[in-house]
Amino acid sequence: MSNQGLIIEERSRDIGDFLVGRILPFRKKRMVGPFIFIDHMGPTIIKDGHYMDVGQHPHIGISTLTYMLEGEIIHQDSIGTTQRISPGSVNWMVAGKGVTHTERTPMDLRDGSEFIAHGYQIWVALPKELEDISPEFHHFKIQDLPSWKDQGTQYRLIAGNGYGKTSPVPVHSELFMVDVKAEERYELQIKGELQGEIGICIVSGEISACDTNIREGNMLVSKAEDSCSIVLEPKTHVILFGGQPFKEKRHIYWNFVSSSIEKIEAAKKRWENRKFPKIESDTSYIPLPK
Repeated sequence: MSNQGLIIEERSRDIGDFLVGRILPFRKKRMVGPFIFIDHMGPTIIKDGHYMDVGQHPHIGISTLTYMLEGEIIHQDSIGTTQRISPGSVNWMVAGKGVTHTERTPMDLRDGSEFIAHGYQIWVALPKELEDISPEFHHFKIQDLPSWKDQGTQYRLIAGNGYGKTSPVPVHSELFMVDVKAEERYELQIKGELQGEIGICIVSGEISACDTNIREGNMLVSKAEDSCSIVLEPKTHVILFGGQPFKEKRHIYWNFVSSSIEKIEAAKKRWENRKFPKIESDTSYIPLPK
C-alpha cells in the first residue's frame, strides 16, 4: 500500500458470549475524524443461553451510534429511554457529562430459536466545548435516512453530511457515515463528496485501492481528498465514516472519553462510588476494570 493510506485489520475481542472485531482505536491510528471507537459485532448466531446481556455501564464525552445489519437489540438508559433497534435504523445516544445504559436481546426473541446478530457499535467524540452537555437520546428509522442509487449501487447516509445530503441524526461536529452496497463492479467517488479523514470498513466483498486488494474484515484509512481510485468488486458492502479531526488529543479509559485526563479520573471515581445516574428497575452493574 502506498503512503496514501493505512490498512487496519479487525482484531478479535471477547465481550462475554460475543466475539467482536475491534477496528478503532488502533496503535497507529487512534481516531478517524471524530470517530474514536468502532466494534464490528458478528455476524454471530444468537441462540438459547447465548443472548446479549450487557448490563449497566457508563459513558462520558461521546455520542454512541448503534447500527444493526441483522438482528435486534433493546437499549435502555438512565435518561428514561427504552428503544428497540432494528436493521438499518440508528440509535444515537449523547453521553455528554454522564449516562448509563444497557444493551440486551429483546425478551420476545429469547424463545430458543436462532437468529443472526450483526452490526456496529461506534463512539464519536464530542468537541471539547461540548463534552459536558446533558445526555440525550435519538432514534431514527431506516426510512428516515437519506438513500439513493447510482448505477445500481445503493447508498444510505447514516449520519452527518455527504454526497450533497444531510442525515437527520443530530451530530455535533463535521462528520459522515455512509452505507454503500454494490451489486456490480463500481468505482466509488469520494473526492468532492466527503470531507476530511475517511475510514472504509469492508463489511463483505473486496475493494481495490492504490493497486492493492483489500478484503472483508479490514479497514482502509485515507483522506477524502486523496486521488487514489477505489473500486468495489461485485457483491461488496462497505461503510464509509470519518470527518474533520479535532485539534486536541482524546484520552480513553474503558467507556470514558475526554480531552481531560482529570475528567476521566473523576468519572472513574463516580462510577466506583455509584454516583452515576441509574436505570430504574435495573440492578445490574459492571465494575470498573482494574
